[in-house]
Formats: sequence, structure tokens, C-alpha cells
Amino acid sequence: MVFDSQKVFRLVLDAISSPGKVVDIKETADKLFGRNRVLLTLAVTLLDNEVSFNACDNDSLTEDITSLTLAGWERVEAADFIFINDPDHMEYVIKNAKYGTLADPHKSATIIVQNDNEPVDRMILSGPGIDGQIEVSVSNTVKNAVLIRDAQNYEYPQGIDFLFISGAGELFAIPRLTRMEVR
Repeated sequence: MVFDSQKVFRLVLDAISSPGKVVDIKETADKLFGRNRVLLTLAVTLLDNEVSFNACDNDSLTEDITSLTLAGWERVEAADFIFINDPDHMEYVIKNAKYGTLADPHKSATIIVQNDNEPVDRMILSGPGIDGQIEVSVSNTVKNAVLIRDAQNYEYPQGIDFLFISGAGELFAIPRLTRMEVR
């Protein structure tokens, strides 16, 4: 499990440092149990007893994350990591997640969204980790999440980071400083 978590952690770092790049954690996720394997793979990799999480009213996911990581459950407004597997929770979570302070921008939330919808829109991404601009295909879930986040008008360097993961284990990141234009 330790080596698998290290492998997944390197893949997550690769995705965060190259926004829009898709990495695959399926091999490791297939070693876990239940219907939330990809989310649990990220939980085991990113959480421990020193951070908090929220699973948006998903009791079985909350129970599994707690037993596997010893991380503490917290309300959305105070959670370090927020797991969303139902897009109906998206707007509330993004509007209420902690986004750091000017003195401590790192005290913000990372929102992990299970996204199994097909890409239907094109987005232009720019910002740190991107040479100029890149064009990516995204689902409505991804587009809506980034539009809601950008509407919050966080002051630099505050914000929230996104990890989008499919049930098949494909993961990509849109960090807080990545900007988006819809094509």
C-alpha cells in the first residue's frame, strides 16, 4: 500500500504541475474495494490524521475514508479535502470551501470531484505550469466547477485547487492559479 500511495502521489504531483494533463491511477485503484475505489485511492494517498475531509453526505465514503486514513471529518467550510461524487453538491462546496488567507494561502481546500461525464466543451487553460495556453476538452461538470470558482474572485494567491477523477481512474488537475476561457 505504501508503494502504491507513493506512485499515486507522484502522478497527482505530475497532474498538478501540468494542468490539463491526464494521468491514470486505475492500476492502483483496482487494488481497493467498493464503488468509490478511485476516490479512496486519492484519500489514502493524500489524507492522514493531521488533515480533515468532507465527503458531501456520502456516509459510506466518509466511513471508508475515516477507517483507511484516520483523517477527521469536518464540515465543508473547514475541511482540507472535499470529495464530491454528486455534482448537485458542487456549487455549495465551491462557494463555501476555505480558500486560504493572504498571509496563509496554503490553508485552502482541495476539491476532488468524480467526473464521469463525457467532454462536450473546449477550454483554453493558461497559468503556471502551462507554456502559453493549451486547449482541452472538458465535461459540463468541469466547466461549471471552474466557472463557479472563478466567479468567487479570490485575491491572489488565494483560491481552491481541483482534482477531477473519472471512475476509470483518469485524473487531471486545475490548480488555483490556472485560468480558463470557454471556447
